[in-house]
Amino acid sequence: MSWQDDAGRDLVRSFGERMELFVRGEGAYLWDADGRRYLDFLAGIAVNSLGHAHPVFVEAIATQAATLAHVSNYFATLPQLELASRLKRLAGTGDSGRVYFGNSGAEANEAAFKLARLHGAATEGKAARPRIFALTDAFHGRTMGTLALTGKPYMQEPFLPMVPGVEFIDSTIEALEAALDDRVAAVFVEPIKGEAGVLDLPDGYLRAARALTHEHGALLIVDEIQTGAGRTGEWFAFQHAGITPDAVTVAKGIGGGFPIGALITFGAASDLFYPGTHGSTFGGNALGTAVASAVLGEIENEGLVANSAERGRQLRTAIGAIDSTLVGGCRGQGLLIGIGLRHPVAKAVVAAAQEHGLIINAPNDETIRLVPPLNIGDVEIDEFVRLFTAALRTVEDALVLDASTRAGVGGTAREVSA
Repeated sequence: MSWQDDAGRDLVRSFGERMELFVRGEGAYLWDADGRRYLDFLAGIAVNSLGHAHPVFVEAIATQAATLAHVSNYFATLPQLELASRLKRLAGTGDSGRVYFGNSGAEANEAAFKLARLHGAATEGKAARPRIFALTDAFHGRTMGTLALTGKPYMQEPFLPMVPGVEFIDSTIEALEAALDDRVAAVFVEPIKGEAGVLDLPDGYLRAARALTHEHGALLIVDEIQTGAGRTGEWFAFQHAGITPDAVTVAKGIGGGFPIGALITFGAASDLFYPGTHGSTFGGNALGTAVASAVLGEIENEGLVANSAERGRQLRTAIGAIDSTLVGGCRGQGLLIGIGLRHPVAKAVVAAAQEHGLIINAPNDETIRLVPPLNIGDVEIDEFVRLFTAALRTVEDALVLDASTRAGVGGTAREVSA
């Protein structure tokens, strides 16, 4: 039997068919079971900030595993305290900030959901705030709580009814101005909607959201699961706007491949949780926090936030220079890049890229997503351009052939393809 047979028999079907069996990784490269090498510009969906098997990542796991892995949250550990302090410094919370640790982005957003509920609860002298806003087409996770915050009806439909109280608004300043009132507890925002096709928010949106939530006494909660850890050319994407949110959720890239998530709070929001309101057995364990601190330390020491900004510009320029009828432009910031396609053939481009030895991703039919390791350089970018161009040519040739076939039934190939 093949590995595909094993996967089809033993793994749940919620992820669909696995595309390949990888057995090893190093830097920006992966190898399959047959020894074929692939350039990895997906990085575990923005997770492997340092690439695969980075010495700092490997050493942190080995050293901490041989020292202390887990003691429960009845006790503190030095790695936990070090990482909390580091995240507060990088996010700019000041002394009033606090950090809650979980094991994933969904868990971080679940904690943020509870934070919003605590803020919205009626207390002596304060009316209840039952409303929570999220943006249409947003993605915050697949647990029942975070799915309620996810503005994608097709994802919610099999699991209705959702956790109540969440309302979805369009991603415009005008929609937020019209909808926000003093009964809103919190507004959840992704600075860039990665799962919606790497969609940027309108210019000035975060600054307007900060001003409006201040005015109405609502929390501004920024989901930085995909955009954090230097991915966009700042430590956190909200820093491009020069604002201070009430809370930020992070995961993915902070662990560099180790499962960890966190909720970072600012100011008065840091005092909303009290003993017994939330918890996690494995959240903040010594092994995970030691690895994440080492990963963030390497990003900082090697200037990889600046490298993300520089290499992102370099990639956009290179993509713009590709002679292709399919490429329609780029979106995103830093090394979170969405390539818009002129035809709904993104899945075909991904498949062709894999055939040519390149791993990329299609969040929808008209977008290619690139989220490579933050430490890529000229060599990897040159190779990407070569492989991606070859993949585009493969799909373009297939479209021409298809158009020619249909033209035989009626019209010319030029007429059909147009």
